[in-house]
Amino acid sequence: MRVSVVGLGYLGAVHAASMASLGHEVVGVDVDVARVESLALGKSPFFEPGFDELLARAVGAGRLSVTSDVAAVAGARVHFVCVGTPQAAGSGAADLSFVEAAVSSLVPHLGPGEVVVGKSTVPVGTAARLAARVEAVGATLVWNPEFLREGFAVADTLHPDRIVYGVPDGEAGRRAAGLLDEVYAAPLAEGTPQVVTDYATAELVKVAANSFLATKISFINAMAELCEVAGGDVTRLADAIGHDQRIGRKFLNAGLGFGGGCLPKDIRAFMARADELGAGEAVAFLGEVDAINTRRRARMVELAVEVLGGDVAGARVAVLGAAFKPDSDDVRDSPALDVAARLDGLGGHVVVHDPQAIDNARRKEPSLAYERDLEAALTGADVVLVLTEWRHYRDLDPARAAALVARPQVLDGRGALDREAWQAAGWTYRALGRP
Repeated sequence: MRVSVVGLGYLGAVHAASMASLGHEVVGVDVDVARVESLALGKSPFFEPGFDELLARAVGAGRLSVTSDVAAVAGARVHFVCVGTPQAAGSGAADLSFVEAAVSSLVPHLGPGEVVVGKSTVPVGTAARLAARVEAVGATLVWNPEFLREGFAVADTLHPDRIVYGVPDGEAGRRAAGLLDEVYAAPLAEGTPQVVTDYATAELVKVAANSFLATKISFINAMAELCEVAGGDVTRLADAIGHDQRIGRKFLNAGLGFGGGCLPKDIRAFMARADELGAGEAVAFLGEVDAINTRRRARMVELAVEVLGGDVAGARVAVLGAAFKPDSDDVRDSPALDVAARLDGLGGHVVVHDPQAIDNARRKEPSLAYERDLEAALTGADVVLVLTEWRHYRDLDPARAAALVARPQVLDGRGALDREAWQAAGWTYRALGRP
């Protein structure tokens, strides 16, 4: 099938290449000319495991073409809208200007029977409003939320754990769902669970899921705060309650908290939209979820000050990690980079290492010092902070690292290290919520 993808950022580029790998003829459109030129050469503008190879195969096989001319979507039967919905300036609400612009640019090129598929994360009620514009030219709108995890985006697209359609009532909705079934024939044949529902429910699925995950992360971090004052061990606590099948162990790793381009802005947009609908009290608890998450960063700074004897000024601080999570170069709302900047503001000589995110981090925090060589970053450090759980850091030889630093003091912000091994190598080991 010929399909189009409007918006070739993280979501759109992965989706376009993945659809091409399933055998579809895909045309991708983006207003960023530099991004289009990079993708046309089969070169990814961001780091995502497995994506470079997928993209190169799709472009090389001639199944994926990219352009900045939206007229190229003409003739496609299905059009995916994959643009961003960042947090609006000065507000917790989502900025829908990119979604509005994408739909407006598509409408003149749509034909009867074609389907526009929204994948962007939007406030509930958005699809119903946009549907009228699409239906005016004989096309149908479906809302098909994405559930990508950075670091696993290719697998999550090709082998999703569920597929959700929000469709209008009646024959138009049934036809649109049938057409989208053809697009997703391969994952559906694998037995991927499918939910076909109304627009509002489909829009709520993504933000509800992210809010639940954020709540679980902040819950265990709240327990870490309690463990610190009570003398408990939050890791052992998480292990114990994680054996309860009603709870589960996933997302119960206490530490620096969540960041990135989804969870923080999605829960804030969820609260803002609930307020607009007069149901703000129903999700008011998410305000505390957000606050707990933010407190973890401040607590890590306090811990660093404590192990440095009460004064960061002049101390060499090695920060290991800039991306908000491993296997990504994304520094949006990165807890690691935020902590590094705060310590720099206290007068510390902060040196940041990251296997992939240094260029993006330097654009966001240009005043920090960066080092691409891990051993060079460690050399002479008075304290080492592990703030992103890259395998590079988990696999560090603590004895070798101890020979490089000035003082063997490590703060494990992600519970990534083997505490016993590091202590045996002479390190003072500290972690949030652990004795």
